Amino acid sequence: MLYFESRQAPALFSNYRQIMEKKGIDISRRRFIGTTATAAAAITILPSHTIAGLGHTPPSDKLNIAGIGIGGVGLTNLRHLESENIVALCDVDWDYASPAFKKFPNASKYMDFRNMLEKEKNIDAVVIATADHTHALAALAAMRMSKHIYLQTPLTHSVYESRILTETARQFPIVTQMGNQGCSDEGIRLICEWIWSGAIGEVTEVHAWTDRPLWAQGMERPKGSKGVPRDLEWELFLGPASFREYLPIYTPWKWRAWWDFGCGSLGDMGCAILDPAFKALKLQNPVAVEGSSTPLTIDSPPAAQKITWWFPARDNMPKVGMPEVKVYWYDGGLLPERPAELAPGVDLGQDPNGGLIFVGTKGKIMCGAAGANPTLLPVEEMSQFTQPEKTLRRIPNALSGGHEKDWVRACKESPDNRLLPVANFDYAGPMTEAILIGAMSVRLQSLKRRLLWDQSSMKFTNISETDRIKFSSKRGFSLVMGHPNYDTQFRDVKATTTIDEWIKPTYRNGWEQI
Repeated sequence: MLYFESRQAPALFSNYRQIMEKKGIDISRRRFIGTTATAAAAITILPSHTIAGLGHTPPSDKLNIAGIGIGGVGLTNLRHLESENIVALCDVDWDYASPAFKKFPNASKYMDFRNMLEKEKNIDAVVIATADHTHALAALAAMRMSKHIYLQTPLTHSVYESRILTETARQFPIVTQMGNQGCSDEGIRLICEWIWSGAIGEVTEVHAWTDRPLWAQGMERPKGSKGVPRDLEWELFLGPASFREYLPIYTPWKWRAWWDFGCGSLGDMGCAILDPAFKALKLQNPVAVEGSSTPLTIDSPPAAQKITWWFPARDNMPKVGMPEVKVYWYDGGLLPERPAELAPGVDLGQDPNGGLIFVGTKGKIMCGAAGANPTLLPVEEMSQFTQPEKTLRRIPNALSGGHEKDWVRACKESPDNRLLPVANFDYAGPMTEAILIGAMSVRLQSLKRRLLWDQSSMKFTNISETDRIKFSSKRGFSLVMGHPNYDTQFRDVKATTTIDEWIKPTYRNGWEQI
């Protein structure tokens, strides 16, 4: 049986007429319609949503989208996608998720994403904005069912998880996108085009910073427990993480302050702020990393940290080389050295959230978080600067829905000629891996060395079986007869075993080991 959409009739008539004319047969449009009407048993006209199963979804049709983790930024993503069909919503905290339930009252409601994916057979795509430690399991389950994936930053909680998601996405005809909206914005495109044109020469250093954390970190794990709120499914929030009693210090939102659930400031802002460096300099796999920080514990990231990555040379661009480059990260109030070209009183990046400085052999570029408002340094050079040709595809309104809509656009295209969105997992996966080994370097600073990283084996190559990692387990201070008394206790663990667990975590019983 032949299937076609009703709006395809004009095109089909044109093709049919050309065939008949080659055979010397003249046919009018009226005769064509009459002929097809008598052949109704052989030809069925279908609505466009049905034709989607044959390889693509026409742009006029709507995707059926489910949300997993909808109480915070997930709701923002869904608001940007409300032109599509929001058919199912899942969150472990129904009180926190209540605004989303009110916004989309016709969507089915779930607490466990596994139940949702099993029962909702009509889902085309999934938006995931849970705590970092459940990103991988939710995304992997949906990808195996050939669902398109929009996944918040950072892509995953561990290096191995990121590698698995990247490789799995290649096995299915799906579209993936990480939620770093700045990757679709104008600023990052200008930075790429300026650097690729040779405007500041070869870039050898990048300095990145953020004002995070806006929450307490470097804490000891609290004791005791509180009654679990009625609308929170605590076991599902813990997911694959080891069990601990509920306390309100963990959720909602404050989970970033705990290694079991997040990666601190770097996990919160790294993929957004470092994105222009990875895109413009074509960075992927660092060969070394080193971190230092204020005190941290085995349970909680530090209040402030500095991290350095070393990236090898990449293939040169037509107009500029891509030599070895060092990338620096600062947070918790730490900042890079102020450029001499920046006028007194002007904020670095002119963005309270953070920013970047690219140091080239012929000049510098400064921007805010996610590449916002880029400028040459000194700023006065912009008046003399001739903008290079715009060579990158532009995405309108990137920060207010364009990033999500570009993902939807790709989802509806045929896999045979699909234009992938800019933050698909082939790009987002390696960037996430680099950011996560940066977070690990801070946890490994007691080893007192630059850590050498092998991307293929996912291992640090200069750590031995005898190395041990030292952590602060308790910090106390008191006055004894007017004199300060510091009561700091430490514990140490075997380095190789602990690092292997950080790279490829073992999940709690009841959760799939990937």
